[in-house]
Order: sequence, then structure tokens, then C-alpha cells
Amino acid sequence: MSRPALVRYAGLAGSLLLAVAAWLGGASRPWHPTITPLTIFRGENGVVLPLAWLFGTALLIGAWWAGRKHVPSTRWAYVTAVLWMVPLLPFLPLGSYDMYSYACQGWQQGAGLDPYAGGVDLLGCPWADAVAPTWRASPAPYGPVFLLLAALAAKLGHSLAGTIAVLRAIAVLGVALIAVCLPPLARRAGVPVERAVWLALACPLVPIHLISGAHNDAVMVGFLVAGLALAVVRRPIAAGVLFGLAIGVKATAVVVVPFALLMVWPGRRWRAVLPMIAGVVVALLAVSLVAGRGLGWITNLSGSGASVQWTSPATAVGLVVKLFGVNAVPVTRVIGIVLLAGVLAGLWWRARFADPLRYAAYALAATVVLAPVFHPWYAIWALVPLAATVRRETRWLVIPCAVAAALCLPDGYNLALPTRAPGAIAMTVMLAYLGITYLKAAHEAKSPHPVAAGAPDAGDRLPRRAP
Repeated sequence: MSRPALVRYAGLAGSLLLAVAAWLGGASRPWHPTITPLTIFRGENGVVLPLAWLFGTALLIGAWWAGRKHVPSTRWAYVTAVLWMVPLLPFLPLGSYDMYSYACQGWQQGAGLDPYAGGVDLLGCPWADAVAPTWRASPAPYGPVFLLLAALAAKLGHSLAGTIAVLRAIAVLGVALIAVCLPPLARRAGVPVERAVWLALACPLVPIHLISGAHNDAVMVGFLVAGLALAVVRRPIAAGVLFGLAIGVKATAVVVVPFALLMVWPGRRWRAVLPMIAGVVVALLAVSLVAGRGLGWITNLSGSGASVQWTSPATAVGLVVKLFGVNAVPVTRVIGIVLLAGVLAGLWWRARFADPLRYAAYALAATVVLAPVFHPWYAIWALVPLAATVRRETRWLVIPCAVAAALCLPDGYNLALPTRAPGAIAMTVMLAYLGITYLKAAHEAKSPHPVAAGAPDAGDRLPRRAP
């Protein structure tokens, strides 16, 4: 069997095993913590479920890793990625209960209630018992675009199963939009299209969290990539509308807009920028008016901070300080946000003299790293644009995504929870190491290179006289 065939069918075997894990132990109604490391060690989940999850995840990650340098063609990458996604479509969500929150928010919106005014505890929902307790009191933190899509899913689906099916179809359309718009970005950046498609679409995070989990990040990233594809060909109004729709799903998308403005700014004339800004504003206002909820979702963004995990570097540092008796998590999170603002400003300034598309990808990566909260599917925000712009070694991009793909057990239990203390310490040590390494490299770059002892410098040599 050839190497590409081995990669394809090893990943497919992994996807089939994960489908078994979803069937036996995916996120189900009503919510209850069915699978944890403790229940696995006690044997309460049997043997098939944990082994299917373990080997399925390992095969999928291993095949993605092995194939990143041996992609025969763009078509092969597309077909393989789709083969890995299809087995997960008919089964329960993997890795998260968020889809049930989406369903309830869609039901509330469709019933004329305001999802920004309260959670299912206050407003009610016929499927409230499927929502994770952490989020039952939380109002919707998503924009009006996603509320309208979720309401459409609830109206078309009628039942919970039907609503879940429509939400998954919407996520598939988001992934399809990424697939269509990724090649133009890769070609513009001089990156092989087949490699970009492989890194972005065959990543295990996509079948596990975008397809099976149907996270709305699929829609946000789809609109974002489509907007970037239009921005690079200088279609400012259409690009602005798509960026507005992306922001209307999740506010995170706004960090890309300043970099996209540089793409449609020929000769640095401000009149080329105004149509894109108008597109963003008009799109957001229009969907807000249609949804009838105003901008209340912006004030609800802080609700996501209820999740405290070491996978966010800023939170990890606070957790390490907390080991000494001082709860520094709120402080370190604020420091992270301030640092993020500085990093984004610095990236934008450098993008003025370089490739704005590449720096837009860096901006999303910085947002993922420095945000107060990190969930595994957040890595996809940066993965997709980086896959289209990174020209050299991709190991630094693949390894974090591979780790993120293995963090969630089938029904959503995050392995970052039982490893909070050691994970926070490891993350803090890694940050310190990276910081010291960066400072050392910066110092060496500024210092003149010393001349080896005993070796005369070129300037000390006298020219030889002609005989």
C-alpha cells in the first residue's frame, strides 16, 4: 500500500472508531457526566468506548501528522478530509454539549424571547436538561447572525434531534465555505494549495469539533476566510459584509478587519477603506435589526470567563500564583488582554510594510494564545489562515492542534480539568522558557559578533604588495 493510501485509510479507521465512541458515549440528553478519567479507570464505561476514543483519536492525529509532507494533490486532500468527516455525521456530538445550548438559544429566539436577557434557567427551553450546568444561567454570548441561524434550525428541526441535524448541516456549510475560499489565499501567499487544504481541513479538530460538535466557529471562520479572499482581490464592500457577518457570529472576528483594510488600501488612499468599513457596519446593523435584539450580545461576552483552565496561558499563570494562596487569575487575565492589545497593534504596524494576510493570521493566533479562555476548537481560528500563509516548517502549528484535538473525552469532559495544577505549572514553565529564549535571541541579534580569539579581523589585514 502506498504512503498516501496508508495515511488516508488509517485516518478513516480513526474516524470510524470515533464514530463508535460517539454512538456509545457522545454528548447525550439529559446532561450527566458519564465519562471521566475516574469512570474509565473504574471500568464503568466498559472497554469498547474508551479504547475506541483513544485509538480513534491517535489514528486520526497520527495520519494527519504523517500526511502533512506527502500530499499528492489538492483533490486527494479534499477527498481524504471529507472521508474523515462523513462517519461522524449521524451520531451524537463529540467533545462538547455546546450544540444543545445552541438549540435552546435558537428555540428562545424563534419563540420571541431574548437569549441575551438570560439563560435557560430563566427563559426556559424544552431541551434545557441537555444543556451543561455551567451554561444554564448564562445568556447567549453569540452575535445576531448565529441567533438567526439557530432559530432557523429550531424552526426547521421542530424536535431536538431535528434541530441538531440542521445545526450540523449549517456547520458543514461553514466548512465547505472554508474549503472553497482557502485555495485563493494559499496561492496569493505562495503556499502549495494541497498542503494548505491538508493542514486546515484534515486537522482532527475539524471532524471532531466542527462536524461532530457543530461548533459555530465553522460559520465564523467560513465567513472570515471568504472575506479575506475578497479582500485580497480588492472587493472592499463584499469583503466588509462578510466580515460583518463573521463578527455577527463571534466578536473575535473583529481582529482581522484592521489587517484586511491594508489589503484594500492601494497607494494608502483612505477612500478605498471606507467601503469596507461601511460593509462591516451595515451588515452588523442589518442582522441586528432583523434579529430584533440590538447589541446586547456584546455585554454577554464576559460570561465565557466562567471556564478556568490552564490551556489559556494567562489563566495558567494565575493558577500557579493561586497555588501560593493568592487568586491572581482575574489579574493575569487582564494582563493578557492588555498584552494582546499591544501585540495586535504591533502586528498591524508591521503589516503596513509586509503581507497583511500573513499578519492577519498572526493576529488570530495571538488572540487564541492570549485570550482569557481557550477551548480546543478555538485553535481553528488561527489554523485556517496560518495553513494558507505559512511557507516553511509547520511542526510548530501542527503540534498544538494535535494536543488540542486530544483534550476532550467523548461526551465533553475536558482533560484540562483533572490536570489543572500540573498543566498550569507546565504552561508557565514553557512561557518562561520561551520568554527567556526570545530575549536571548533579541540580545544576540543586537550585539556585534565577537571575533574568534587569535583570528585577525578582516579590517586588521593589510593588503599584500605586488611583487
